[in-house]
Amino acid sequence: MQNASLVLYPYLCQEVVGTEEHVNTIRMMNTIRDHLESDSMRTIITSGSFGEGLDMRGSDLDVMIVLQYLEVCEKIHDYLNFVKVYFKMEMEDTQPGFSKLRLVQTTDWYFCRDCDVVGCGVYLSNSFKQRFVHDFFPTVHGPCVSDEHGNYDLALCLHSKLWITPAEQWVTRSSNSWPSYDVKQAIVKHGVQFVPIGVKGSTQEELEWRISFSVGEKLLIYTFTHTHNCYVMQSRKFF
Repeated sequence: MQNASLVLYPYLCQEVVGTEEHVNTIRMMNTIRDHLESDSMRTIITSGSFGEGLDMRGSDLDVMIVLQYLEVCEKIHDYLNFVKVYFKMEMEDTQPGFSKLRLVQTTDWYFCRDCDVVGCGVYLSNSFKQRFVHDFFPTVHGPCVSDEHGNYDLALCLHSKLWITPAEQWVTRSSNSWPSYDVKQAIVKHGVQFVPIGVKGSTQEELEWRISFSVGEKLLIYTFTHTHNCYVMQSRKFF
């Protein structure tokens, strides 16, 4: 078994994952490109395998576009920036990992065409992503809009700057040395994203948004050794 592992590791480095230097180079390039393409209106996050630096052949390019003028809050605080649109999380009647987003403040009433009135509340529909369908990205693929060949997936996301209560236990639970305190704090600092897709078959599917920890997952992958990365990619390839 040890001899097989010694043979398999170089193969994975050359044919599947790439060398450790190659992985680090891709990560650095992603960071630079994301920074250059981001502005005050949107933050670009390269995600998926390529975003992790694990360039698996045949995989598509996944990009999250976080719209900065839209913000989600678990609890509404006293100070709201008047130039932003705010939503409040409502999870009482949704499955774990999903939330409805109730409109709290907006100065852009044109934006309300993407909202539905339910009872006394106004909620953002996840059909919001349809607004970004055009010639280059003509297909809706889950929470994303995709090109016709399936090479690029763009997910339009909303963001909560603060860590949310349902995930608080992950931060406070006892653990050994992984992940480190600093890594946990970096993940918490990035908050969480909300991507436009609901629970299939739900009676309120179009009003549900999936809570995404994609940035945190990427930061955890960054702590892996290169051997761990090879194992992860090999597992994804077969499972």
